[in-house]
Amino acid sequence: MKREQILTPENFESLLAWLDADRELAGKLYEDIHRRLIKIFTSRGCSVPEELADETIDRVIGKVRELAVTYVGDPRLYFYGVAHNVFLEHCRKKSTVPIPPILTTVEPDEGELEQEFQCLESCMQGLTAKSRHLVLQYYRDDKQAKINSRKLLADQLGIALNALRIRAFRIRATLQKCVQNCMGQSVAG
Repeated sequence: MKREQILTPENFESLLAWLDADRELAGKLYEDIHRRLIKIFTSRGCSVPEELADETIDRVIGKVRELAVTYVGDPRLYFYGVAHNVFLEHCRKKSTVPIPPILTTVEPDEGELEQEFQCLESCMQGLTAKSRHLVLQYYRDDKQAKINSRKLLADQLGIALNALRIRAFRIRATLQKCVQNCMGQSVAG
């Protein structure tokens, strides 16, 4: 069913009546729900949050006559439940969309790669010996060997695997920032 067929003045009035008996309060609640839905979809990384918010509202409007009779509780929670389902459907659809081929590829400049490598080396020297050892061990292997070495590293450090991931992430973030600063200074200098 098209949006124009769902969002009729009668259906919208039914929605407002379900939200609150006071029409002005219902209007404010509707706007708040719509704004909140957009924030939810945006925070989940959706590229079309407004469309998904509208889809959520359309679905609720399609059931509002039934909801007015049977639903007990805060109407906002119903909207958020529907939004969750809309988001999951969007993710499924998104994964089936073919990815367009890359039209142009930009090969990294060899001098730039060398400069980045030198910056990384310099930033690694700025780490403590423990941090340097941890990050080198954490990122050294592939596939099953990587899993096994990370478990072993966590055991050696006497920490949980998740704590190891967090430490490695923080060290990597520090390194990335350092490399970016170094590259910026090299370009400017």
